[in-house]
Amino acid sequence: MRSWTKLNSPYQAIGRPGRQNTHKLPCANIRWITTTEREYPMGLSTHVLDTMHGSPAAGMQVALWATGATDGAATLLKTLVLNADGRNPDGLLFDKQSLQVGTYRLVFNVAAYFRARGVELPEPPFLNLVSLDFGVADLRQHYHVPLLVSPWSYSTYRGS
Repeated sequence: MRSWTKLNSPYQAIGRPGRQNTHKLPCANIRWITTTEREYPMGLSTHVLDTMHGSPAAGMQVALWATGATDGAATLLKTLVLNADGRNPDGLLFDKQSLQVGTYRLVFNVAAYFRARGVELPEPPFLNLVSLDFGVADLRQHYHVPLLVSPWSYSTYRGS
């Protein structure tokens, strides 16, 4: 559940939008932020959920590429294996200081993951590598790229 923080200053006033604030603090400028915005650093992250088994995709291999070069080439930036929560074991893929405006590609090794889980897949599998190309335009925002996946389908969205 998302909670909200009412910022009268960087250090005070917790409440929820649309409800009367119990804090009697004078303030001319009020801005609402989500707990995610307050507690988590900005940057780039991913999370994979295995919809076939109803669990995080622990052990899935993922590669992050930078794309957008004029010749169409992609540059491998990092590879990782997802932890028990289906996330990068090192935290963010990029923190706010390292992330740059541009286009990126996340490649998820879906077939190898499901085979390792004992799922019998045809040869060739319906989904082998799932590639998600996305752009980063505003470095003041967090970019979360989740993947919900089974051996036969996948879905993604711009998370928070």
